[in-house]
Amino acid sequence: MIRLPARLVGALAITFGVAGAAAAQDQDDAVFQPAQPDFTLVALPTSLRLPRFKSAFRVTHRFTRPLSCDTCATNLLEDFFGLDSGAQIGLEYRFGIVRNVEVGIHRTSDKTIEFFGQYGVVRQGAQLPVDVSVLLSIDGTNNFRDEHSPAFGLLLSRTVGDQAAVYVEPIFVHHSNVFQQATIADDNTFMIGLGARLRVRPTVYIVGEFTPRVSGYEPGVNQGSFGIEKRAGGHMFQLNFSNSFGTTIGQIARGGPSGSNWYMGFNITRKFF
Repeated sequence: MIRLPARLVGALAITFGVAGAAAAQDQDDAVFQPAQPDFTLVALPTSLRLPRFKSAFRVTHRFTRPLSCDTCATNLLEDFFGLDSGAQIGLEYRFGIVRNVEVGIHRTSDKTIEFFGQYGVVRQGAQLPVDVSVLLSIDGTNNFRDEHSPAFGLLLSRTVGDQAAVYVEPIFVHHSNVFQQATIADDNTFMIGLGARLRVRPTVYIVGEFTPRVSGYEPGVNQGSFGIEKRAGGHMFQLNFSNSFGTTIGQIARGGPSGSNWYMGFNITRKFF
């Protein structure tokens, strides 16, 4: 039997112990991830996993007055940058039912209700350079009583150290055409969400996303958004600008209003873990 020196045995134990602890920490979904601090970008989902039996709540708010408005009775400053106008508001709650699986509900003030679920299939690591998750959702108009738009997608993401994360999200939405069925034959939408988040200060990020519709039903303009956000403990405060009001997958598939208008909004997220 070969016996190693005691000092070498101790050094190996410390090395592998530290490596094992680091690997275990990487697998712990409750550990804060600086490059991926939230479950969404602006409207698109991220690959961030929710720990088992933990939850998160989100408020979305999109002012309906465009930042540039030739037909408005008052100018943007008099309307306090749109804060005096109406808004489309969304309330969302998500819950981790088992490890790597979360479900949630999102309701917007136009009476659209979305149920969604997300399963983290593969984590980014030495064997695979990206994180892969599966997304399932279904929208329903008129408080889920009328038109329904089920969707299926893959979330491919990659974090770059503690500084950045990039996303590619191919998503298919069935029956995205819920308002123009009599005049437009296309009923489904295939789109690819593209997004990124960059950490510019220890608790400050800039974020952007763009969702071109590749085929199928594609009214209006492709959804695009950007924003700046501040993390404060378990809260994330985001000021954003978007060319659409959509915050559910079905709404994103239907795009934004035709034209070049942009709208101000904000998101607030609270993690309960």
